[in-house]
Amino acid sequence: MNLEEKILDALKSVYDPELNINVVDLGLIYGVGISDEGNVQITMTLTTPGCPLHSSITSGVRYCVEALEEVKNVDVNLVWQPAWSPDKMTEDGKKALGRW
Repeated sequence: MNLEEKILDALKSVYDPELNINVVDLGLIYGVGISDEGNVQITMTLTTPGCPLHSSITSGVRYCVEALEEVKNVDVNLVWQPAWSPDKMTEDGKKALGRW
């Protein structure tokens, strides 16, 4: 398993508490950048810009990725474009929400 796969796997432990679906299957993770030095940038969004759990979710993302021994530093880049929609969810996420 390469580092990006390890990071995505770790991120599946971070849940949106309102929907009870992890951030990967919810489609909130837009990208994972990894430098040769082990610095990681996670580009992500939230379901709504006014999400009251913003800091809880982004802190969870940072914490779980920092726990990986290959990772030196984590930067979470929160973006609003493109806007999140249910179409960004994985099949597992849609099943968890009862959409399929």
